[in-house]
Amino acid sequence: MEKIPVRIQLQKAIYVVINPFVKGLIKMGLTPNAVTVIGFLLNVGVAYIFVEGGEKGHRGDLSFVGYAGALILFAGLFDMLDGQVARLGNMSSSFGALFDSVLDRYSELVMFLGICYYLVAHHYFLSSLFAFIALIGSMMVSYTRARAEGLGIECKDGLMQRPERVVTIGVSALACGIAGHYIGGDWKWYVPGVSFHLLETMSIFTIPIAIMAVLTNITAFSRLMGAKKALDKKDAAAKKHTTVIPVIIVLLAMGLAATPHQLQAQDRSKAGSERIIEPQDTFPVPHGNNKQLFYLQRTANTNTIICELNYDKNGELDQDEPVHVFWIRYPEGGMRKELSYIQRVFAYGIKSRAQGNGVYKLHFVSYKKQSLFLMRSPRDNQYKVYATINGQQAVLNRIFIKVDGGSFWSPNVVYMELKGRDEQTGKELMQRFKP
Repeated sequence: MEKIPVRIQLQKAIYVVINPFVKGLIKMGLTPNAVTVIGFLLNVGVAYIFVEGGEKGHRGDLSFVGYAGALILFAGLFDMLDGQVARLGNMSSSFGALFDSVLDRYSELVMFLGICYYLVAHHYFLSSLFAFIALIGSMMVSYTRARAEGLGIECKDGLMQRPERVVTIGVSALACGIAGHYIGGDWKWYVPGVSFHLLETMSIFTIPIAIMAVLTNITAFSRLMGAKKALDKKDAAAKKHTTVIPVIIVLLAMGLAATPHQLQAQDRSKAGSERIIEPQDTFPVPHGNNKQLFYLQRTANTNTIICELNYDKNGELDQDEPVHVFWIRYPEGGMRKELSYIQRVFAYGIKSRAQGNGVYKLHFVSYKKQSLFLMRSPRDNQYKVYATINGQQAVLNRIFIKVDGGSFWSPNVVYMELKGRDEQTGKELMQRFKP
């Protein structure tokens, strides 16, 4: 049995706790953007506490650090609330996703401004330098992901993503304030024979910042290298396709591509029936897999979800999990890759329920409204997936999702398209609808 990552367990537990509160915010009429603004204002409050501590507190008074840490954790909660409000309240939008990302960056900058001010004011100059380096790393972690995804490459791996950064700073600041209250802010640890102290109460806050300064920049660099590998494969594939052009030119020069009469006929045909080609018309079509049932594509990139039959070690259909889902990552050279845990649990995983007589009812974990059925075809006795398309039962071949912005948890879906064929007549069927 697969071990669930601790981060995912905590995330699911937090959602269970905060979802009733989220529903209350929705009933109060709060929008995701309003929740995002509240989170930003709380981080402004964090900066204010640090600045006040730098101006009015003394070096041994760590109460300001503790109060700021508590507020950092509370403000970090709103990073989760705005996404949940958008998802549960069906209020996701492209601008909302952009607005959330921009204010998250402002929140982090403002928070680090307060931290650096406090450390400089109390003459923790080396620690203030580490705090500034941590700020640089934090921004580059976010920027590297945004730039890579803008080029069609997923880039989410590495330590010290925003939740980890918020928890690290918030918990260490809160612990520092509590320790200062009980053991004193002026406590120092000396080693015999060394003329200066090695640790002090403030180290509870400053050492995690120094560690974060290192890990954030390592994360940014590892994301950069990961994106480089994917982009190099993408560029190599693009160059491979461009080698076809000289061949076509030679064929045209030799008169083998088309006769002048054929070219004129093609021009007249195009002029009389010109149409707009949508992105999915140019997407690759997966083939060569005799277990393939259907596939799913969306406008973010050409990475394709494949749903295939899942057989056990005896060659029989696995009754507990009859469908196996995986990626074909065309921008990375068409490599096959398994779904991540988050993708399988929250997005593209398939849930199945046996109906008896070899029939299974299926649906994606992220969209329960669209029911699919896996069963043997009465024509050739092969397993196929059936869906209702335009009121007719059809063998499902492809699902296409048109997405315009949003986020992983709440994408802004413009339409969903089902394509299949009537098994009796062989006629292709297609239906688009707003989920």
